[in-house]
Amino acid sequence: MKEYRKGPVLLRGRNVPTTSTSERLLDGQHRPDWLHDDPWRVLRIQSEFVEGFGALAELGPAITVFGSARSAPGSWEYEAGVEVGRRLVEEGYAVITGGGPGCMEAANKGASEAGGTSVGLGIELPFEQGVNEHVNLGINFRYFFARKTMFVKYAQGFIALPGGYGTLDELFECLTLVQTRTVRRFPIVLVGTSYWGGLLDWMRDTLAADGKISPTDLELVSVTDDPDEAVARMVALTREDG
Repeated sequence: MKEYRKGPVLLRGRNVPTTSTSERLLDGQHRPDWLHDDPWRVLRIQSEFVEGFGALAELGPAITVFGSARSAPGSWEYEAGVEVGRRLVEEGYAVITGGGPGCMEAANKGASEAGGTSVGLGIELPFEQGVNEHVNLGINFRYFFARKTMFVKYAQGFIALPGGYGTLDELFECLTLVQTRTVRRFPIVLVGTSYWGGLLDWMRDTLAADGKISPTDLELVSVTDDPDEAVARMVALTREDG
């Protein structure tokens, strides 16, 4: 039977909602009832930040790893994720992911099997629930913006395996934060030259060539096919900045 967790509440069967908390927050402001509901949502949002800060405040050095939830075990990107998670732990980092399946699960698996802290920051979605079995420190969020704050606040860098819209969203948010100096230098390494190459070419040949970004902005991200090299770059850059 399908299950759905709404904060501490477990719902099954016909009680499973068809919309998420974030969707309900962002939808329907043309209706007058949002005037009564939204002020109370502020307290729930506040509680998510408090819980996240409390759970992660003593995490120590950590790297956030992103990638597709659709990558199957045995695929090259899944196995690369396992290796990235393992190598990060061996270098003294905790591993933070979105807690889902695919590449996120892979990085959590590598971190957990290496004896490290494997963090999963899950999100309440109608089609995606909970965190994978390799997470040993998990938090489930209702709101994307609270969750996304934790991805950056408690990490010293970002490794992206092949992924879709969610991975691209996090990638460009981190790039924007670094470019605008909202955060100090935040190393970003992409794994998969053939996967990311077209995007990087477009950034160079279109964005930079047309003056929409500076040529130096292209230096904010690097790409490799080797998980060991990705971790080595992360180690060199974070320790250099530290």
